[in-house]
Amino acid sequence: MVKIRLMRIGAKKKPFYRVVVVDVRAPADGRALEILGHYNPLTDPPQVKVNLDRAKAWMEKGAQPTGQAKAVLKLAGM
Repeated sequence: MVKIRLMRIGAKKKPFYRVVVVDVRAPADGRALEILGHYNPLTDPPQVKVNLDRAKAWMEKGAQPTGQAKAVLKLAGM
């Protein structure tokens, strides 16, 4: 099964996330199948940049977004 989820890449106390497509068996910091974009919650408003076409394509193939990833995709306009 494939999931769309957030991968934290920020420093300590400075979260920054990538929106990635990964296999559910992969570790949280493992290799991603594809990087769809990024999310920075520290800015006001939060900065979100996601390739919505690729996200839709992965979802049509059966990828399931996690709860937080779904919220980020909603912020991006999906």
